[in-house]
Amino acid sequence: MRKAQRGITRRIRVLQYAQEIKNISKTCRYFGISRQCFYDWKTAYQLYGEKGLVNSKPCPQNPTLPFPLAIEEKILYLRKTYQFGPLRISWFLERYHNIKVSAGGVRGVLIRNGLNRLPRNSKTRTIQTHRYEK
Repeated sequence: MRKAQRGITRRIRVLQYAQEIKNISKTCRYFGISRQCFYDWKTAYQLYGEKGLVNSKPCPQNPTLPFPLAIEEKILYLRKTYQFGPLRISWFLERYHNIKVSAGGVRGVLIRNGLNRLPRNSKTRTIQTHRYEK
């Protein structure tokens, strides 16, 4: 909320400065903004007052598309039980459960649930993979 209030006070200061010196070009140069931006702020302030100067973005700030609960539970189970990393979890889900999840998606689930870091005292891996040569 403080950040939004700071933006509003700055914009009001720009508008007041322009009204004092009566030169929009100098005002825009002084504050480092474009003339189009200044006029947008001016019309918004005239129409809506201080509420018109709130910085509104065209899209939501954090658009997360959550996975279905069943997939998230499988990811968390694999992390807690076998301590797999995101790449190995995505590989495991695709191979054994026929579920395609990217490693970045798995990482997002782990971060959301606070499991993105393994504990320091844990073993490296509980399941050993065996490679064979011909």
